[in-house]
Amino acid sequence: MKINKKLLIAVTGLIAILTLGPFLVPVPDLEGTTAPKILAFPDSNFVTINNLTIHYKTAGSGDPVMILLHGFGASQFTWQAVVPELSTAGRVIAYDRPAFGLTDRPLSWEGINPYSDEVQVNLVVDLMDEFGFDQAVLIGNSAGGKLATKTALAFPYRVTALVLVDAAIYAGGGAPSFVKPLLKTPQMQHIGPLIARRIQTSNKFLESAWHDPSKITEETINGYRYPLQVQNWDKALWELTIASSTSDLEEELETIQLPVLVLTGDDDRIVPTEQSIQLAEDLPNAELKILDSCGHLPQEECPEAFLDAVLGFLEHLE
Repeated sequence: MKINKKLLIAVTGLIAILTLGPFLVPVPDLEGTTAPKILAFPDSNFVTINNLTIHYKTAGSGDPVMILLHGFGASQFTWQAVVPELSTAGRVIAYDRPAFGLTDRPLSWEGINPYSDEVQVNLVVDLMDEFGFDQAVLIGNSAGGKLATKTALAFPYRVTALVLVDAAIYAGGGAPSFVKPLLKTPQMQHIGPLIARRIQTSNKFLESAWHDPSKITEETINGYRYPLQVQNWDKALWELTIASSTSDLEEELETIQLPVLVLTGDDDRIVPTEQSIQLAEDLPNAELKILDSCGHLPQEECPEAFLDAVLGFLEHLE
């Protein structure tokens, strides 16, 4: 009986720690944050769609229309080195996906979660409708590549072609389904923003995304940190983490008949280069371009090679 009592006490104590412990962790409010529009750039634009205010930048004119979709932890900033040259080939729209950049970060809503994959796919098409064009080339990096692919599957008649840049198709993109209930508990909701702060403020992810981290400039670091001045960025990032789903796209890839450029660095340590090679093989109408001495963010680290590949691909669409 003594052993049983001790075991009962130990189990009870463990349950108490797991249940109450997270609530004892202090989560101080963020300081020095402000509204997104106060942080706007001279060339910033905002449009409200379905009660969500989206921050975007645009350049160029005519066809093709290119919509640029950034990855996790990034913003439209990731494309700044390549937009001027891309805009010589057509109209370019780069926007901040919900939970990033200067786009709205709602913490309450009616209906579908604005951070869900479903809303993010619909938002791509809603933006096309807002600007008055029927089709676009979707250029997506990492998680943005997953979004581009899901959009092409849901609305194939609205997508002219895909450029999938180190796309997170086979791995990543959300917590496994069996973990989701844990993430939604009051305990995790309490400490979740603290976890998000660690994810977003560390340079380790950015460094691992470059083949040669020594080339990362202070301007690049500041570009990633700038949106951390937006109110509730940490809570919104946690909401996105909860809402994101695993990709589960492998079986559908063969149905995509659009022309696709699969672009990857030869030293991608976030989405291993082998996965992009596999992606090009699994897509019926894809060509593969591997960039030498380049990591997960070719548009930042290897912009000239990135532009050569993308502009050459676009020329063949005409």
